[in-house]
Amino acid sequence: MKNFYRYLAALTIITALSFTFSGVQAGNKDRSGQAGAPELLINPWAGSAGWGGVNTSNVRGVESMFSNIAGLAFVNKLDIGFTQTTWLKGSGIGISNFGLGVRAGETGVIGLSVFSMQFGDLDVTTTDQPDGTGATYKPNLLNFALSYSKAFSNSIFAGLTVRIISESIPDASAQGISIDAGVMYVAGERDQAKFGITLRNLGPAMKFTGDGFSIKSFFQGNDNSISVYQRSESFELPTQLRIGASYDFLIGEWNRLTLAGNFTSNSFSKDQFTLGLEYSLKEYLILHGAYTYENGITAGVNDPNRTNAYKGVSFGATIEVPVSKKSGLILGIDYAYQTTDNFRGTQAFGVRLKY
Repeated sequence: MKNFYRYLAALTIITALSFTFSGVQAGNKDRSGQAGAPELLINPWAGSAGWGGVNTSNVRGVESMFSNIAGLAFVNKLDIGFTQTTWLKGSGIGISNFGLGVRAGETGVIGLSVFSMQFGDLDVTTTDQPDGTGATYKPNLLNFALSYSKAFSNSIFAGLTVRIISESIPDASAQGISIDAGVMYVAGERDQAKFGITLRNLGPAMKFTGDGFSIKSFFQGNDNSISVYQRSESFELPTQLRIGASYDFLIGEWNRLTLAGNFTSNSFSKDQFTLGLEYSLKEYLILHGAYTYENGITAGVNDPNRTNAYKGVSFGATIEVPVSKKSGLILGIDYAYQTTDNFRGTQAFGVRLKY
């Protein structure tokens, strides 16, 4: 009981610090659109995206490198995952994400993840040729993350992620760095109650530079040209605080029903509340769904209070099949769908190997 109160006090302190560092104006609609690097808020993992990202308190394995890095500590030996996402179907945008988690010692796990967003070929336009020059280019959004998570006891887990951010087009680019931190607490005779807190995307402002900000100019009465460089404005990262809780209802030896709730405080957009439900049959078949609410999400598409393309409903499924009983190797296949307006939803497929 003493340990329980000790861990509860630690979680309370971390929560207070998280609210402090995430910014007093979190969820302020007047700051919407002022942050950059919005790809940092896109969940690239099919397993947790289908559950609306409500699993801040109980995410496990490589997917925790987005939802809550503390969950990486639950990797047994090795966890490898890959997900391909069709983002806002019809926009032509795809997301590829890879993650690797490897146990390092008795209590620690090291993780590596790579996020890539593809936009296809875009037409090059100029002021003289606004309909296109005939040439094309490809924007590049890449994130590389290195993580470490540790089990401090049978009940409390914590982790840290350092992420390198790269955004570029042929004549302009921006690089940055961000940090994620997370804590989990597990309680109950059969570890049924779980709590999680994570603070994401903490880092310095980013700024675009490159030849795309230079223009040729002439002095009056002089035929010689000079290059004039335009300085770009810097932009902040979309800092985010997430607090979640979940409880497992164990029905017999084969069935599990998990109820989960999540609160997300965004520094540059509206706060969100998510409620989700997951059913598991012997951990071989997992079905889940969730609803995410934010102010204005039920308004019409053209309503000025509506600032999100997502409708809030998400659902998905996971199948896990033992490949080798001797080694304990398990193959997992994930599917996720998120409902949207004006597009045909966001759809993700993932595959994982773990043992």
